[in-house]
Amino acid sequence: MIRNGLLLLALAVCVGAQAQIPDETRELRIVSLAPHLTELAFAAGAGAYVVATVEHSDYPPAARRIPRIGDAFRVDLERVLAVRPHVVLAWESGTPMHLVEQLRGLGLNVETISTQSLAHVPRALRRLGELAGTRASAERAAAQFEHEIAQLRALYRERAPISVFLEVNAQPLYTVNGKHILSEVATLCGGKNVFAALPDLAPAIGVEAVIAANPQAIVSSDASMTDAAERWSRWRMLRAVQAGNVFSLSADELSRATPRLAQGARSMCRALDTARANLGLVPHPKRKPEA
Repeated sequence: MIRNGLLLLALAVCVGAQAQIPDETRELRIVSLAPHLTELAFAAGAGAYVVATVEHSDYPPAARRIPRIGDAFRVDLERVLAVRPHVVLAWESGTPMHLVEQLRGLGLNVETISTQSLAHVPRALRRLGELAGTRASAERAAAQFEHEIAQLRALYRERAPISVFLEVNAQPLYTVNGKHILSEVATLCGGKNVFAALPDLAPAIGVEAVIAANPQAIVSSDASMTDAAERWSRWRMLRAVQAGNVFSLSADELSRATPRLAQGARSMCRALDTARANLGLVPHPKRKPEA
């Protein structure tokens, strides 16, 4: 909440005069408005320049020491202005537009970063490298991510397709549609999202809808629930339950569009390969199973 209009105006004038990216003699100051943007900044070699961020910015461990100025939806504007940032990183599809407009109205340089697909991750890393002058570090991270994803795509492109329910929250029950990056990861592994056609990006659904879809596998990435198999065991009519194809995977690795998503994708692919084996579906004979 803004408590002192005169102080806010004075700070805005001060920051507005320094909103440009600094030259080599001045240290860059970055404010990040989402945990995954903080993680991306570190991956791009710019973590030392992040002077303020939001709650749940916990990776890498150094990010936990950065001062908080709010959460992903509300920030303390005075505290943002007080750190005199040269760049504020906003999540294109997550940071509320009114907040972005407020920050820009105060003379701040807001850079919106899109992370809605696998291709956006290396693009975001390279952009952050440009902003921070850490292009070499950012390029290494971007190229490594692209290499790992390309390897998985080549390995799994001919796997037998398998229908999968992607559970992102158990209580209440939420999934994702085909436009979500998690669904793209499942597709990369040969999975077919049973709720891909739903209009909302992350819709709430009922257990009845899951039963009707009757997926061959269930993959849960709900951070608050660790044993998805036990929770779903009561629904014995589901093919996924009958085959023992209910998996709990790391929420951090699958929910944040950062370089760690490559590890999340590997875990997803391994889980779906296990599901294929349980169902008697074998990998393509010309391709060796992943070690």
